Amino acid sequence: MHPLDTAIALTSAAPGQFSGQTSPAYWNMVGPFGGCTAAQLLQAVLQHPDCQGEPVSLTVHFAAAQQDGPFTIQATPARTNRSTQHWILALLQPGADGQPQLVTTAMAVTAQRRKTWSASDQPMPRVAPPSAYAQAQVAGDFKPPWLSRYEMRVIEGTMPQKWDGADHGSLTQLWLRDAPARALDFPALAAMADVFFPRVWLRRARLVPAGTVALTVYFHADSALLAATGKGHVLAQARGQGYRNGFFDHNAQLWSEAGDLLATSHQVVYFKE
Repeated sequence: MHPLDTAIALTSAAPGQFSGQTSPAYWNMVGPFGGCTAAQLLQAVLQHPDCQGEPVSLTVHFAAAQQDGPFTIQATPARTNRSTQHWILALLQPGADGQPQLVTTAMAVTAQRRKTWSASDQPMPRVAPPSAYAQAQVAGDFKPPWLSRYEMRVIEGTMPQKWDGADHGSLTQLWLRDAPARALDFPALAAMADVFFPRVWLRRARLVPAGTVALTVYFHADSALLAATGKGHVLAQARGQGYRNGFFDHNAQLWSEAGDLLATSHQVVYFKE
């Protein structure tokens, strides 16, 4: 089984309730890789027997540090309309007293997609194919396990070579896919939307503590487009926007090798001086 499929494997524990386990393969510095948590939450929606349609959006709020071990996801279809379905999700873990404690909350929208006029105001940047770029190798001691779960070929905006506090641009572009290669689906795409290092690290060349507070992913691809993308690379791009009083945000885009916009995302990150 692919490491991602192992990580997002959920067992139905009760109506609308799923049990899972954190994955060492997707561990970050002090907790799970946030993209994996997003994928697990989305998987709960997709696995729910009442789910209708395909994902349109997912918003995850990381309320507390998730610990290594079992967790429970509660997935509730709050309202089902003619074409859209709105979900409320909560991820819980046992606290010190053994009682369930809220760790992460999320909202999702699924919809019955209909064929309509389509276009994109975010054309894929003109870059060379993945084979033109070397696979990234992380230097130094910063090697959280989740990095090994992706093949990354950086075009622009790698980690600073010197942590000297100098001003730099925050743009990152890279070719990306699961390692080992895996056919793209919605949970994998949700996880990929969170692969970017904190923009403040690039912007200031300072390795300050930082963590995602909220992540939203908008899915522009349907299942047919994801199937056409298959195990191919995804071009991922992110750029910071505003930095102020301990928080910053960035937006991101992900395209298929064929140039189709698969998803866009936006996240807010806490950082400490």
